[in-house]
Amino acid sequence: MTLFSALADPIRRDILALLRLGEQPAGALVDQLGLPQPNVSKHLKALRDAGLVRIRIDGPWRYYSLDPAPLIELDRWLDPYRAFWAGKLDALEDHLNRSD
Repeated sequence: MTLFSALADPIRRDILALLRLGEQPAGALVDQLGLPQPNVSKHLKALRDAGLVRIRIDGPWRYYSLDPAPLIELDRWLDPYRAFWAGKLDALEDHLNRSD
């Protein structure tokens, strides 16, 4: 699973948003997402395969946390688009200011 394919799924993005708040047990993710446990496990595996989450096992419990390091690749990929949009938004701002 690549970083981009892992992030393409909205449920996986929801999981990452929950993990931004801190480490969570798998059961808490199931409860918060309102999905069956096997579905959440499938998404967590995809996120692990992409390197986006870490797992800590404590007895019978599994705790998941966000690993933001792979997001550096995404940030690098987005950088040229930021420059593109910054210029477009500046031009829009100039146009709107002239219209007043």
